[in-house]
Parts: sequence; structure tokens; C-alpha cells
Amino acid sequence: MAIEKSLYAAPQGIEDLMDSESMEPDIEIEIENPESVDINMGGVSIHMEAGEEDDFNINLAEEIDDGVLESLAEELLSDYDDDVGSRKDWMQTYVDGLELLGMKIEERTEPWEGACGVFHPMLSEALVKFQSETMMATFPAAGPVKTQIIGKETPAKKESAQRVADDMNYQLTDVMKEYRPEHERMLWGLGLSGNAFKKVYFDPSIDRQVSFFVPAEDIVVPYGASNLESSPRITHVMRKTENELRKLQVAGFYRDIDLGTPNNVLDEVEKKIAEKMGFRATSDDRFKLLEMNVDLDLEGYEHKDKKGEMTGIALPYVVTIEKGSSNVLAIRRNWEPDDKTFTKRQHFVHYGYVPGFGFYCFGLIHLIGAFAKSGTSLIRQLVDAGTLSNLPGGFKTRGMRVKGDDTPISPGEWRDADVASGTLKDNLLPLPYKEPSQTLMTLLGQIVEEGRRFANTADLTLSDMSAQAPVGTTLAILERTLKNMSAIQARVHYSMKQELGLLKNIIAEYTPDDYDYQPSAGSRKAKKSDYDDIDVIPVSDPNASTMAQKIVQYQAVIQLAQGAPQLYNLPLLHRQMLEVLGVKDANKLVPMDDDQKPTDPVSENQNVLKGKPVKAFISQDHKAHIVVHMAAMQDPKIMALLQNNPQAPAMQAVMMAHINEHLGFEYRKQMEQTLGMQLPAQIDESGEEVQMSPEVEARLSPMLAQAAQQLLQQNMQEAQQQQQQQQAQDPIIQMQQKELQLKEQENQRKAAKDQADNAIRTAQQQIERERIQAQAATDDKRIKMDAMKTAAQMSAEKQRHMMDKGVDVLKQLSNKSHEEQLRLMQERIQTRQQQNRQPKKGE
Repeated sequence: MAIEKSLYAAPQGIEDLMDSESMEPDIEIEIENPESVDINMGGVSIHMEAGEEDDFNINLAEEIDDGVLESLAEELLSDYDDDVGSRKDWMQTYVDGLELLGMKIEERTEPWEGACGVFHPMLSEALVKFQSETMMATFPAAGPVKTQIIGKETPAKKESAQRVADDMNYQLTDVMKEYRPEHERMLWGLGLSGNAFKKVYFDPSIDRQVSFFVPAEDIVVPYGASNLESSPRITHVMRKTENELRKLQVAGFYRDIDLGTPNNVLDEVEKKIAEKMGFRATSDDRFKLLEMNVDLDLEGYEHKDKKGEMTGIALPYVVTIEKGSSNVLAIRRNWEPDDKTFTKRQHFVHYGYVPGFGFYCFGLIHLIGAFAKSGTSLIRQLVDAGTLSNLPGGFKTRGMRVKGDDTPISPGEWRDADVASGTLKDNLLPLPYKEPSQTLMTLLGQIVEEGRRFANTADLTLSDMSAQAPVGTTLAILERTLKNMSAIQARVHYSMKQELGLLKNIIAEYTPDDYDYQPSAGSRKAKKSDYDDIDVIPVSDPNASTMAQKIVQYQAVIQLAQGAPQLYNLPLLHRQMLEVLGVKDANKLVPMDDDQKPTDPVSENQNVLKGKPVKAFISQDHKAHIVVHMAAMQDPKIMALLQNNPQAPAMQAVMMAHINEHLGFEYRKQMEQTLGMQLPAQIDESGEEVQMSPEVEARLSPMLAQAAQQLLQQNMQEAQQQQQQQQAQDPIIQMQQKELQLKEQENQRKAAKDQADNAIRTAQQQIERERIQAQAATDDKRIKMDAMKTAAQMSAEKQRHMMDKGVDVLKQLSNKSHEEQLRLMQERIQTRQQQNRQPKKGE
């Protein structure tokens, strides 16, 4: 027996949960007061008490007088008839166009029995193509839902978003088994009539949310309304069997009154739709219910202001009326119990094809119905012309008799004929039937081409594109060809987002606080809280209607990235491309930096050698990582093995970039230590880059400038000390330092000796100068004494003359003696200096 896998696998852990919870917990229910119930289940106690909320959801029709209900029903039925009449032209075009689908094989008797009854498939082709393309875009195999985080992204919100996406896709593909068929029916009705509706609500009979397709003919809205939110009335025409209706009456959902037997008469629209689609429907044994979403000012339930005075404001209600008997079955409030604004709750979602002048949009029947009708007429004429040309008819003489002339002659059949007179050809006159007209063929092709082009179903001509054409040119051709379809897909995306939002709200409201399975990330008791900050959106892309268009867009971006790869996040680009192609596990095929977790430096080296991405984190020991990475790059064994590897330069570049990343984090830490404070975070918890405000940057820059200078001086000192330590450990440098020390000592010894010699020479010169001065003084005294003795011996008479003359002589002698003495002293000094300059023996 073959086992088919579901479209979307159950979230991880659900199989284990089914085994572990095969034993149902004991449930204890204790009722002491009919209006309150205590439930004990698995250690959890729940107290339920009837109160205000039960009164809020009651059927008000049970409390209102029958006379008021009859008057209300009469008024609402009159409004319903007016709404039906306002869309009469739109409905008539829609009903008449159903025949053009060719769903019914027509047996024609005019202009003769067996005439061609084929329908041109233009309308059906456009409808099937639209349904197929839109279905693939909005409901891929992985599920129709993706998530969007509200507010700032954090790792916790990312995990919640993933859990919500998994749970929603699991609900829509596996739990709500009717969702995909209903979605396909909705797309068919949308393309055909231009309008389709989905009704989203919680069904207590199956204890889960449901979303059903409602045909456009069963939703009646005033034609002048712009949308469902602002429409004064929304009427859902429902049909229920007598048994189905009775169940709802017994359950208390509808009033338990006698409705008689169903009215078996179909209205004209229902009859025409059945006939056009090939069904025979003359009666219907079901009750026809009108569920009307209207604003009413009910007596006894009026809107009041803060002072308790009635304001006359109509409030939203849901009124259900049985059409045949005009009985009101239910009236319920249509707003949230705690909503003080009384906003109408929405249960319907409107899908539109091409908006028109009123509420109802136009579909393919309205847009290309005339083309399809003309194409059908032309193709029938061509086929009938060929039939008549092959089997011609004509006139024969009255007296001519053909055996079995009451039946047509079959192809290749010859019959006997009795000719009254003359030859056979004189008694027969065939009509001049022509072959199928070439003009009609050309006209048919032109009409079909225009209709397909208008419906955006024309195939792209390959001759319009060249294999050498740039990606931008191809993209421009696709954009021009698919522009109309892209707009329609965008409308479907918008409506589907509203539908998924309604389903998400119901799931969040009725879901328990715990998952029914073990989610792949996070706690099991996080289900209800996961939906708070997460928005759900369709997986379809409103900017690209087809996969080909998306692929060409990504190809254009990749082509741009090849010119400047440093500007693009290439892993993210390639991962998104794989996701567009529908490749599973794209996150495993193309790992990204955001997927990395902190690891040890050896594992990082292994990842670099294997070509995997590596990433540094600020919390790591960057010095240790840099040491390990540099050791690996300098390891001779590793370098020898990588010599012939063509990827070696790329590996080295990746390793150096990773080392630089660690180096940047280490510098940041040192700056923070120098500042005595932490710098503002560059990346938030979600991994997104944080933008620094200009005010913070202006205050922080001067502080960083001072800290940078301090860190520079500190690092320079450490570098010098490290250099000195390294030099002190080098034996060659140590020998050179010893040689320098010896040379320095020798120089010091020589300098001391020279200084001592200079001191001795200076002392000797001083002694010699003092001796010469003393000798000169002695010579002066002796000369003076001799002169005095000579002068005394002179006669008195010649004493003065001789004295004068002696003085002159004395002066001359004194001058001569001084000059002689100075000359002798200079000669002695020069002689001693020459002696000192000559080296002594042994030196």
C-alpha cells in the first residue's frame, strides 16, 4: 500500500506527543451550582461561571416580541430584494456567459439537426490558466503562510515567527483538509465572475476554525457599496436541509419554531445557472436562509452614551431569516464584548478580479465574453461550411423518386433513383456551397488573438527575445506581458492576507497556551503568546505573478552583483533564489553568517578549510582566537598541503578577513577599557545593524579621540618593551651588546687616560709659568740694585744727567730682558709640547 506524504509535514515532536499522550488525563467535573462548573483536568483547575459574556452571545430573537420580529423581517427582506435588483445587469451578464464555458454539450437542431455545437475554448483556457497560476503562487506545497514580525526583531521573535508559520501551515494543509479544495473553487469562481468570497469563522461542531468558499451569487451587497467593511448590509444566502436546520434549532443556535416545509421553487437566476452548467434543477427541498450582517437600532438594546441617554446609533448585528416563511431565526451582536467602539466583526473576505464601477468586480465573462461568443459563432460557421461542402444539398424534379429519400445520404453511400425523363443530372440541381472561407479563418484568428491578449493568456513569442539579450531586456518584456496578471495577483495577495489574518485571530483566540506538539524551537507553552507580535501574510509575491518573472528578477540582481560583489550579500541572494525555485532546505544548502553560532577557534579553522562561513562574536576571547588562527596559517604542514590547492588563496583571504574581524572586536574592547564604559551596541539582538544618533556620535567622538591617544601610547610602550625583551633573548644581539660594552669600556679607559695626561700637562705648564715669572722678578731686582749702586758712585754733578741716562738704559735693558725672557720661555714650552707628543717607548 502506497503512503502519500502530506503537503506540509507536521511540526517536529507531534509524533512523540501522540505516543506519550495516548493515555488521556482524568477529568473531574463538579457541579454545585447550575450556573457554575468546576473542571479538574490533569492537575489544572478551571472555574466556569455563567455571566455577562453568556448574556452577550445569546439569541436576541428569543427576547424580542414576535410583532417586532415580523416588522424587522419585512423591512430586511425588502432591502434584500432591492440589493438583488441593483446587481441585475451584472448578474445577467454573468449568467449568460456561463454557456460560453462549453461545459454543456449542445445538441443543435438549427439550422439543421446535427449542426456544429462546439464552443471556442478561449474563456475556459483563460480561466484554467488563471486558476493554475494563482494556485501555484498562493498555495505552494510547503504551505500558503509566511510570517512578518511586528516591531523590532529579536531572536525570540524570530523563533516565535517560525513557530507561527509552522503551526499555521500545519493547520491549513493537514488539519483544515477542506481549505485547499475550497481555495481552488474560490479561484475558479473569482476568474469566472470576477468576485469570490471566503467565510471565516469558528465552528464549534468540529472545534476548530473553518474557511469556506461562497459563490458571488450567494453574497448580496448593495451595488453602491465600496467594500464589505463600509457596506450597510451583507447578505449570505444559505441553503440547509430540514435535518441540518433542526439540529441547529435543538442546539439553541436558532429559534425553535415551526417553519413548515421548504419552498421547492428555485428563482430565475438559480434555474439559469443550473441550465447553463448542464444540470436539471426544477426544485430544491432545502430551506433558504438569509444571514444578514446589518446595522440596527433594536428596541430595548439601544446604544447609550456615558450619561445613559439613547443616541439613536445603529449597532452591528447578524440577523438570520428563513426566506420562505419570513421568520427571524436569530439575532446576535456582531462586535467584541469588550469593544467600546462597537466595531463590526468581519466574517467575509472579498476577492476581486478587476474592479468596476460598483461593488461587484468584473470577471473573464465580462471582459472576454463577447470575444468568446464571436469566436464560437465563427468556428461554428467554418465547421458547418465544411460540412455542407462535403455533403451538399440541392433541388430535384418533382417526378424524380429516390428510395429512402426521408433520410440523408451518408458519406460514400449510393442510392437508386427513378428518373422520369432525361438524364440524372438534368433532374438534380446542387446548391453552390463553398469551401470554408479564408476570410472567416483570418477573422477568427484575429478575434481569438485579441481576446487572449486582453485576457493576458497569450503565450510569449520566443522570437521576441534573443538568447544574447540582457536580463534587463528579458525582464522588461515579461513585465509588459504580465502587467495585467501581476495587478490581479496583487489583489489576490491583499485579500488572502485579510483571510489569513482572520484565521490567525481565531487560532490565537481559541488556541490553548500549549502546543499540541513539541515545536522545533522554544517552549511548548508559548503558543498563544507567539501570535501576539507576529503577523501572517501569504507566501505569494505581489510584485511577480509567475515563477519565471521572479527568476528573471533574481537573475538581473545576480548579474549586477557580479560587477560589484562587495556591495551585495551574495549568500542571502542565492538562498532567496533557491527558495523561489522551490528547492527544499535552502538554509542548509547556502549557510549564512546570521546562521552561525559562537564556536572554538579550532572549529573555525576547520570551517575555513572546508569552505564554510565563519563569524566572530564580541563575547569571544579574541586574543586566543587570533593566536590559534595565526598558528594555523604559519603551520608548515598545512601550508605544504595547501600549495597545490586552487582554493588556497581564497582560504587565506577568508582567514585573514576573519582574523581582522577578531582584531576589530579586540580593539573595541581595549577602547572600552580605556574609556571605562561600554560603547553603544553596533548590532541589536536580532542581528540588525543599529544606527547611532548624530547627538550620541558628537558627544562620543571627542572622548574616543582622547582614549585612542592613550591606547596608542600604551600600545607603543608595550611594543617597545616587547621588542626589548625579544632582543634580550636573541644570542646574536647579546654578543653584539657585549662587544659594544667592551668597546665602550675601552673608550672610557682611553678618555680617562687622555683626561689624566691633559691634567698632568696643564699642571706642568702652570709650574713652568710660575718659575719663569719668579725668575723674571729676581732679574728685575738684581738689575735695579746694580743701577742704584752705579748711581751712588756717580758724582753729584753728573748724578742728574747720569741718572736720566741710566734710567733710559735701565728701560732699554728691562725691555730687552723681558723680550728675551719671553722668547726663552716660549721656546721651552714648545720644546716640552713636542716632547709630550712623541710616544714613549712601550706605549
